[in-house]
Amino acid sequence: MPSEECEGLGQNVSFFYSQTNKTISEQWKSIDFVVVGLGVPVCFLIILANLMVMVAILVNRSFHYPVYYLLGNMAAADLFAGISYFNLIFHTGPWTITLSQQQWFVRGALIEMSLTASVLNLLAVALERHQTIFTMQLHSTMSNRRVLLLIVFIWVVAIIMGLVPTMGWNCVCQTSLCSTVAPLYSRSFLVFWALLNLLTFSIMVAIYTRIFVYVRRKNQSMTLCMVQDKTGDTLVSLMKTVSMILGAFVICWTPGLVILLLDGLNCSECQVLKYEKYCLVLAECNSLVNPIIYSCRDKEMRKTFKRILCFLCRRGIDPESEPPNVQSDTLKRERLLKEKYPENFTNTL
Repeated sequence: MPSEECEGLGQNVSFFYSQTNKTISEQWKSIDFVVVGLGVPVCFLIILANLMVMVAILVNRSFHYPVYYLLGNMAAADLFAGISYFNLIFHTGPWTITLSQQQWFVRGALIEMSLTASVLNLLAVALERHQTIFTMQLHSTMSNRRVLLLIVFIWVVAIIMGLVPTMGWNCVCQTSLCSTVAPLYSRSFLVFWALLNLLTFSIMVAIYTRIFVYVRRKNQSMTLCMVQDKTGDTLVSLMKTVSMILGAFVICWTPGLVILLLDGLNCSECQVLKYEKYCLVLAECNSLVNPIIYSCRDKEMRKTFKRILCFLCRRGIDPESEPPNVQSDTLKRERLLKEKYPENFTNTL
């Protein structure tokens, strides 16, 4: 489209906000200080918690299976979400006015990439669990190479989805089509993105519903097997853990997607701006919920977390002071044993 027909070309971000009647305060309010004050430590906690999950899966050979690699990639997506929220915090409120169009699109793209990566990871895990449950296997036979290719595919799709608005599906040249929640995004894109994610949620819920129906029908026979079959017990436990992760994800993200859908449909009576920030906070909490689910549901994961923390604590101790004490204690015990049982030591010479 020619530049003279492009209404928003070269305009700053505040121009688009004024077009959609979304106000930006030029002065810091108390709520802005609360958002930054609470948001920064929460983001750091999200990053550290999910980094610990990734390290646990890396160092513990018990987790070197496809489902755990996908869950580790899920943790990577949550870690990326923590970084995205951290970036959002320092580009919100009065800071929003200073953003260029490119910076604003980058801010939104980071959130979209993390959500897309999380959704695709959950869908991959759902399909993997479906295959293992119906064949009564603890882990799928997928090779590490295929898992790696799947992870790469997930991130490629996530990056493409994040860049779609920047590549042209926006309202820069047609401000009448701008959304209210995201003033530089076209309403049609919000409808597409929200419906695509909600449809994926529905598919995953349908998969797990089918799994639970199957498990319930086989409940008696499975119970008899699991009395002496540790693998069956672990299989069902892992399935429940993954189901809880999916449930938390759907609960945390569905309200935000519904808000985007209503905004995309230009629902003026829905007061989407009134609930926008609450939905964003709820979505942010999801990235912190998953590590908590891992630690509460998976005993082996808890043990690995403790090993990592103990290792980090031991590194803080002076290594030169510990060996002499250990050696001294050993020599003392040996001397006492020689004095008490001299015949044993003379026989061993």
